[in-house]
Amino acid sequence: MKKRYTLEQKRWDSPAEHAMPEHSRVPASLSIGAVRIAPATVLAPMAGVTDTVFRRFIKNASLFTTPLQNCHPERSAAESKDLLSDLAVTDINAPTTNQQSGCGLIMTEFTSADGLSRMRESKRKRYLTYYDDEHPISAQLFGSNPQTLAESARIVQDAGFDLVDLNLGCPAKRVVACNGGSGLLRDLPLIETIFRAVRAAVTIPFTVKFRMGWNDDHIVCVPLARLAEDCGLNAVALHARTREDGYTGQARWEYIAAVKDAVRIPVIGNGDIRTPEDAAAMVDSTGCDAVMIGRAAPSNPWIFRQIAQYTASKEATGVGSYDIPTDSDRYRMIRTYFQMLVHEIALEEEAEQTRAAALTEAGQIAARARHRDAVGKMKQFASWFTHGIPNGSALRKAIFDAKSGPAVLASVESFFAAKDHATADEPILV
Repeated sequence: MKKRYTLEQKRWDSPAEHAMPEHSRVPASLSIGAVRIAPATVLAPMAGVTDTVFRRFIKNASLFTTPLQNCHPERSAAESKDLLSDLAVTDINAPTTNQQSGCGLIMTEFTSADGLSRMRESKRKRYLTYYDDEHPISAQLFGSNPQTLAESARIVQDAGFDLVDLNLGCPAKRVVACNGGSGLLRDLPLIETIFRAVRAAVTIPFTVKFRMGWNDDHIVCVPLARLAEDCGLNAVALHARTREDGYTGQARWEYIAAVKDAVRIPVIGNGDIRTPEDAAAMVDSTGCDAVMIGRAAPSNPWIFRQIAQYTASKEATGVGSYDIPTDSDRYRMIRTYFQMLVHEIALEEEAEQTRAAALTEAGQIAARARHRDAVGKMKQFASWFTHGIPNGSALRKAIFDAKSGPAVLASVESFFAAKDHATADEPILV
């Protein structure tokens, strides 16, 4: 049977329940080279997902403070300012915890080094777009040519990114066919050449995300991590599955522990973190320095805030607790993300018009394509964002039947208005 590696396929297989560790919690911070990550949580790079809109959405959805606040993203600007003020006073981890967001580091979608090196500078900017409030931010590259990857890493550094990351984990057939992603796990000598070329090309921290190996007969995560350390990389992230596993079965955290035992550089654990308890359990069982969260984030954008709350409350009281989002929270979350997406497209179209007095035919075609992409992304995210909402299937159908961004937003408003939720004219803050 042919395997597909779209995010929609990345469901958990009978997820394991972890015993609650008595003392372990996600670390307040870690340093990757000269870059401080606080708290020690990372939004995983996800193709088709972690664009600038989603990254900023997650950053804002992760705002937290103690004592625990309700998960209400509708706070006014004044309330938001008060919240940030409270952080400095009431957060028990204030000296070492990021005072803006429970998500310590965000990463871009993986980008082809070959494509990046051939692009015009104007197109590169579109692929490498980020905003000041996204720092610290890492750009992830994939490819197999050492010189091309080194050149692309320089482009990333010149664009102002804080870190550059090499993808050695993607299992997608089209990526592996080009010897990229997890395909490189079968060629450690080539990986070493790539490591050394990229390390020599940039001064910003250089990291790598990889899988355990190609399959169970070819597990290379420990020697690969040692190789990364020997070549001067600043941290490694392990998704504790093989390429052959795809996203099936249980992530084997014992391999994260083995990597942690083998190297002195920071180790980031990835795989099967669905809840704050899972994050604490991974740290407890592996000793990893940080946790990376991927597919849980689209369905629960509050997970980073929840981890921060869990950590803070456990430190203060010995019992971890965190807010559970309500239907109203989900409504505002859906509406806010969709509005951000439509707004971003509008900004792109305005910039295009600024570059030319009137859009050329090619420009008009590109603008229509971006609008279709935005609507398509709304429909893609609807299946995750509506998870857990009563009668969510009706909302998903309404969104899938909509033909434009405003029509999608109208279907969201209509659905929740019928449920007597908040009206659309309320102030919004994720």
